[in-house]
Amino acid sequence: MEPTLNIPLVIIEFIFAFGVLIFVHEFGHHITARLLNIEVEEFGFGYPPRLVKLFTFRGTDYTLNWIPFGGFMRPKGENNPDIPGGLAAANPWARIAVFLAGSFMNIVLGIFLFSLVFIQLGGPDFSTVQIVGVSPGSPAETAGIQLGDVVLEINDVNINKTNKLTNVVLDNLGQELSILLERDGENIQVFATPRVNPPPNEGALGIAFNNPIVPLTWFEALPISVVSTFDYGRQLFMLPIMLIQNQIEPADARISGPKGIYDYYQYAREKDAEQTASPDSDNPAVNTLFFLAVISVAVGFTNLLPIPALDGGRIILTLPEIIIRRRVPPQFENLVHLVGFTALISLLIYITVQDFINPIQLP
Repeated sequence: MEPTLNIPLVIIEFIFAFGVLIFVHEFGHHITARLLNIEVEEFGFGYPPRLVKLFTFRGTDYTLNWIPFGGFMRPKGENNPDIPGGLAAANPWARIAVFLAGSFMNIVLGIFLFSLVFIQLGGPDFSTVQIVGVSPGSPAETAGIQLGDVVLEINDVNINKTNKLTNVVLDNLGQELSILLERDGENIQVFATPRVNPPPNEGALGIAFNNPIVPLTWFEALPISVVSTFDYGRQLFMLPIMLIQNQIEPADARISGPKGIYDYYQYAREKDAEQTASPDSDNPAVNTLFFLAVISVAVGFTNLLPIPALDGGRIILTLPEIIIRRRVPPQFENLVHLVGFTALISLLIYITVQDFINPIQLP
């Protein structure tokens, strides 16, 4: 029997988890502003209305608010450059640093969560090539190649990359190959002749191969997590181009609102519940961690898009002050952000309605 989730509890978990992503973003803005001597009037846990003021530290009121979702940072003079010590009065490099800090914190959190995933699941050993599939009746099966074999050499060529194996095989089509394998700690030599015209969906030898998964330490998981994080960021920025070039279906690039994101979260929790119920599972929360890592990275990179009201839009409107030494008039900048904010809210409402009337098709 499949495990059932406590849906009210999952909803509370989702609100808390998504709130943490927003809180981390706002805390990045806050701590950077304080480090750069930009005064902050209030840093709130949750959203207004205010429940209670917790304390005041160096001129900043730290408050607890009624809506338990994320947090907010209210800098002094956010949109008025005539207020000394405020955000708008700070030099442009300091303002850009504050705008970048929120996304930076989300990206760092994404790297941390990806690292937890890779530590649980392991990561690829890029210096080793392992057989993961053998086609029936293929030269590989005839030669006795088996699943799990590690390819050490082909024709005395050291095989330490998947592309090296491919190149050696393609360079010797129709010619017998001497293949040195490692199986259960022993070296085995076999001979196979790659086919010139293999059947559809089969390679010349009839094998599938990949890098084996090995346990990772924190130091080993970190660089893979960084690569994964920035790969997701690259995909996000390339999404419009991929749509225009018909490289992906519009349905696969659909933007999700809170309802759609919750649907994905519930799906991840269901998969984790199934794994937890399995006696062989030792990765109880890997799907949820992976999902939260992707969302944190998405929040970080999305906020850097050059869209008014987002941090990226604020950075774009700050650049003229650095490049041509002329500031965008505050009235114009505030109007641009107001229009952008209104457009974003309207888009969010539309996306949320679509999530209800046309739910996302989960895998």
